[in-house]
Amino acid sequence: MNFGDILDQWNRRQNLANAKNRRKGPDSGTGGLQPAAGETPGQPEPERADPLSVWLRINGVYDKDADKPEDAGTAESAQERRRRLLTKRADAVLDLHGLTRDEAWSSLEDFFNAGKRQGFEKLLIIHGKGNHSPGEAILSRTVREFIERCPFAGESGHGSAVSGGSGTTWVLLKDKPFSAPGI
Repeated sequence: MNFGDILDQWNRRQNLANAKNRRKGPDSGTGGLQPAAGETPGQPEPERADPLSVWLRINGVYDKDADKPEDAGTAESAQERRRRLLTKRADAVLDLHGLTRDEAWSSLEDFFNAGKRQGFEKLLIIHGKGNHSPGEAILSRTVREFIERCPFAGESGHGSAVSGGSGTTWVLLKDKPFSAPGI
């Protein structure tokens, strides 16, 4: 029995209860309930269509679970993928030490394009902490700007103490098709 059948059954019971109350006269304890305008006493009330029942009859009941593919149980959810990738070691590592900003940008483009082409999921970039840079670390800022502009660079963060701490940045690559031009 689906929801539409249950609703129809409930409406029939309500209509029967209302009809019984209307048939009782004013002196039968109904509080003076009179037939509605246009109704003749003793005639059965015309059945009124409940909007929800009408909608259910027209559109039916959609079973979202019936549309699941057979292998849905084996597919990895986005949360499971993220958790797995956060604990995973990087598929490839790029060391930018000693490069200028422009050289680093070019190396990042090549590195990300190659990583995406090869189907890598996680990349590690070693840019250093900027101890030899006046002011803010130039390579660290360059890496951050590149990641913000790269269309298939996803979540990123600084490496752990084992992988270089604030001198490294890891990046999860998005699950989108590869398109090299125009980073």
